[in-house]
Amino acid sequence: MKAVCSISQIAGLMAEPKRSAMLWALIDGSARHADELASMTGVTPSSACAHLSLLSSAGLLRLEARGRKRYFRLATPEVVAAVEALASVELGRRGESRTSVKPLQVPLSLRRARRCGDHLGGEIAADLYRRMVCAGWLEGNQLHPSVSAEGCAQLGQLGVYIEALAPRQRGRCEICHCSEWSDTSAHLGGAVGHALLRLFLQSGWIREQEGTRTLKISTLGVQEINRIANVPALQVG
Repeated sequence: MKAVCSISQIAGLMAEPKRSAMLWALIDGSARHADELASMTGVTPSSACAHLSLLSSAGLLRLEARGRKRYFRLATPEVVAAVEALASVELGRRGESRTSVKPLQVPLSLRRARRCGDHLGGEIAADLYRRMVCAGWLEGNQLHPSVSAEGCAQLGQLGVYIEALAPRQRGRCEICHCSEWSDTSAHLGGAVGHALLRLFLQSGWIREQEGTRTLKISTLGVQEINRIANVPALQVG
C-alpha cells in the first residue's frame, strides 16, 4: 500500500498541467530560475513559486540557491526517468490514430543532440539512422533491424566491429530502433548505437556537459558524422 500511496501522490502532483510543464522544461538536466520557469509555462511568478514549492516539498525538484536567486532542477535520476517514461507513453482512444495525439515539444537544448540512455539521440542521430537505412547498412524489420554485410564492412572501417558487439553484453541487443518521446524520429540504439556514441566521444566530435544530457557537437564533428553513410545524389544526364 505504501507504493500505491506514493504513486498516487506523485501522479497527483504531476497531473496539474503547469507543474508537468515545469518538470518537462527541466528534462535537459539544467537548473532554471523560478521566473524563467514562470515565463516558459505561462504563469505568474507567484503562481510559479507555489507550484515549485509543492514539487520541491515532494522531493521531485532540488533547490539551488545562488546568491539571492533560487534555481530548480529535477531532484534525482529516478525523477528524470519517471518524467521521460510518462512523456513516452502514447495515448489514444478507441478508433483514433495514435498520431492524432499532439506530440511533445522537446526542449531546444536537447533537439540537436543528446544522450539517450547509452546512445546518441536527437536530430543528428535520427538523420544518421535514416542515412544508414538508405545506404543499405541496415536491413530487416524496422523495429528490429540488423546490420547488413555492407554495414558490417563500412562500420568496420570506422572502427566499429559488429562481431565484437555481441548480445553477450548483459543482454543488450546488437541493434535496436529507438524512438524516444513522441515527437522524435527513430535513431540507433543497442550495442551499435552505444559503440557509435563512444566513437564520437573518443574522437572529440562531441562532448558531454556535466549535469545535463545535452551533447555539444564540434564543427568537425558535424562534418564527420554527416559523412557516415552519406550516399551521393545520382547525377542526371
